[in-house]
Amino acid sequence: MRQRPPTSRSTARVPVALPHSASPATPANWLRSIRFSGFTVLMFVVIVMFVVIIAPGLRVYIEQRQQLAALHAAVDARTNANDDLTNEIARWSDPAYIKAEARDRLYYVMPGETSFLIVDDLPPAADDAPSGVSDTISTTDVDWLSSLFSSGMTAGLSTQTPAELQGDGQLPADGQPSSGQPTDGQQPADGQQPAAPTG
Repeated sequence: MRQRPPTSRSTARVPVALPHSASPATPANWLRSIRFSGFTVLMFVVIVMFVVIIAPGLRVYIEQRQQLAALHAAVDARTNANDDLTNEIARWSDPAYIKAEARDRLYYVMPGETSFLIVDDLPPAADDAPSGVSDTISTTDVDWLSSLFSSGMTAGLSTQTPAELQGDGQLPADGQPSSGQPTDGQQPADGQQPAAPTG
């Protein structure tokens, strides 16, 4: 069998024009691009059934659950009140409790006992103790500057000796000089010159 000698073939590229399509903004092309499958139609039907049938029933179910929770809370409150009343009945069934209440409320006594009722008609004493640390600035009733000045003047102008002051035990309270010294506007007795204040 005879073989053909290989021949060289030259391949040339030929341009092919694509078919012209309409513009994408055309409504006809947009509607043609939408394709409904069976699954899409089924899901659409399920959503419509959920909105029309299940949603109102779900709203009613949620409202009923809220009402049920409120009723449970009311039942719990009534149960607690019932327990309190049962305990109160049990206390009033005890004779010792009844006697104690009769003594406290009605001032009853047992036969042979004497009841003393103390009536305190005095008003309660005012609590003068400080109530604690205050965060406001308070003023004092004592003028410390005048007190310091009168104390210095009394000590400087006093004619009493320290022994007399200690024996007397008191200093002049009004801050005025003692009887041996003249007050303002008075001349010293016996022609003596007033003593000059020290300090």
